[in-house]
Amino acid sequence: MEEREYQKKIETNRLLMKSAFAKEGFKSDQQKQIKQPPLTKLPVGENKIELKKDFLATIKESNILTIINDRKSNRVFKEEGITLDQLSFLLWCTQGVKGIRGNNYATVRTVPSGGARHALETYLAVINVDNLEKGIYHYLPLEHALELIVTLDNIEDFVVNSLDGQKWTEKSSVVFYYTAIPYRSEWRYTLDAHKLVLIDAGHAVQNLYLGCGAISCGTCAVADYNQELADKLLKLDGKDEFVIYAAPVGVI
Repeated sequence: MEEREYQKKIETNRLLMKSAFAKEGFKSDQQKQIKQPPLTKLPVGENKIELKKDFLATIKESNILTIINDRKSNRVFKEEGITLDQLSFLLWCTQGVKGIRGNNYATVRTVPSGGARHALETYLAVINVDNLEKGIYHYLPLEHALELIVTLDNIEDFVVNSLDGQKWTEKSSVVFYYTAIPYRSEWRYTLDAHKLVLIDAGHAVQNLYLGCGAISCGTCAVADYNQELADKLLKLDGKDEFVIYAAPVGVI
């Protein structure tokens, strides 16, 4: 890449970081009174794994100051699995739905989102979780349940490849993949939506760090991934939904 082209790309990317609210001159689909997109992605099947919301016995550390002071990225995990209840807690921490506003207008969740649009979906690559087969799962936040997408005995290989060869990830118990469905935010915020979706991903993963700190687990946010392989692993179209963040979780 030539220096001039590189600088042009830098300038373009920096523009994404700046606020342009109410300055684009475009009417949003919401303003055009076009029906809003679904609040969450619909299940692909009917076989669901219900998750518990009683986390009292799961939490080992409840002092928020201790959790924040001890927060760090962990890339070394014990070779042991986490429980389904621990996984349920982390899913609730990062995308749990506490209520619905209006006539199915928006969800109120455990993490903030610009305009409560919540354009993220959560997928899991399960490597070592009690009572779950190895494979890819999709979180259903409205029901607080999981659905199995596909079983994969050699899931560790797929994980490492999707995360650009980072071998340490295969020792994790589960990998959280956060995907974006941009139109959920574009419907209201047009060109500003993409900045908001990326900010929302940061909110979710920070809650994942804090949730891990409460149950003697660790995580490390991963932005270095192979887009094509990660999308393919989760069976996404790569256009209207695609991976934007990942975070392996394990026992520390």
